[in-house]
Amino acid sequence: MLSFDSLTMIRRELHQIPEAGFKEFKTQQYILRFFAQLPAGRFELKSWRTGVLVKIKGTAPSKTLAYRADMDGLPITEETGYPFQSVHEGMMHACGHDFHMTIALGIAEHFIREPMKDDLLIIFQPAEEGPGGARPMLESKEFQEWKPDLITALHIAPELPSGTIGTKPGLLFANTSELFIDVTGKGGHAAYPHTANDMVVAASQLVGQLQTIISRNVDPLDSAVITIGKITGGNVQNIIAEKARLEGTIRTLSPEAMEKVKARIEALVKGLETAFDCSAAIDYGSMYHQVFNEKALTDEFMAFAESLPFAVVERSREAMTGEDFGYFLEEIPGFMFWLGTGSPYGLHHSKLQPDESALETALRTMIQYFAFKS
Repeated sequence: MLSFDSLTMIRRELHQIPEAGFKEFKTQQYILRFFAQLPAGRFELKSWRTGVLVKIKGTAPSKTLAYRADMDGLPITEETGYPFQSVHEGMMHACGHDFHMTIALGIAEHFIREPMKDDLLIIFQPAEEGPGGARPMLESKEFQEWKPDLITALHIAPELPSGTIGTKPGLLFANTSELFIDVTGKGGHAAYPHTANDMVVAASQLVGQLQTIISRNVDPLDSAVITIGKITGGNVQNIIAEKARLEGTIRTLSPEAMEKVKARIEALVKGLETAFDCSAAIDYGSMYHQVFNEKALTDEFMAFAESLPFAVVERSREAMTGEDFGYFLEEIPGFMFWLGTGSPYGLHHSKLQPDESALETALRTMIQYFAFKS
């Protein structure tokens, strides 16, 4: 198994080169160089776009187990003060994908040198943050040729104590969808509002109306969130805006709630067009299916992890977090779990500083779990 020093070195090197989805060129080359140094003949390797698939041969395989790691960074300017801070201006590994890949490389290195009975597929998936790499990778010829029988993944959880493992059977992560709404009316001089259709006013009205969907259209025993995180409109203070744009996200705990929320958004936008004599367009952008853990496998994993002397396991609650790993779980039995990394700053924060000691806990857990399942 890789030493703690080796793990931290890998994580820090990956941390310096965050890249946008489907543009993870340096990251892919880093991964390919890592495997070029390992014993040949013990594994096969395929590239898919900017992703990498590595199949490690078992001694007497009857099935294929899998671990998935996502690769991309976020468009965030880093403020950690790390000496190994991102060298890509305006990009940061603020969601822990540098951790996820480091653990994947550690798992691969171990089983290439000390093979287990069954085959092991290590998946380096691009574009988790957007536009969504899981579904096209899952559907690719390269993946289907090596499609595993069981699939696993983890996600760092800064709010949990370092090394804690948290998960649950069933729903873990929500259904998510991006939301973009463009409204177009008629611009004009600020002194003559009666000659124009003000899209800043229209967009502002719509923001409030969207929140009535949650309070008045979603079952109180279900859960949903609509967040508008960005509004743009107009060009200067004394010109009535011809166009405005809302950018946000939808999160629901059931696919049915997602359908209902979208239907109500479309009805409200249609009403806005009539009320403000404008035109509007809706784009749902990237949509991610819920992460739904297979019950028997998740119960088994939790019991196994609890038996390890170095692991602390807790039962998680559902989260409104989005994760495209859910597409893999639609077709392949498996589960995802949280890995506590004890940081005062959360996911997608410019100062996120996960505790690197969690790397070793995760690596030891997954090595022993895969050996147990083989």
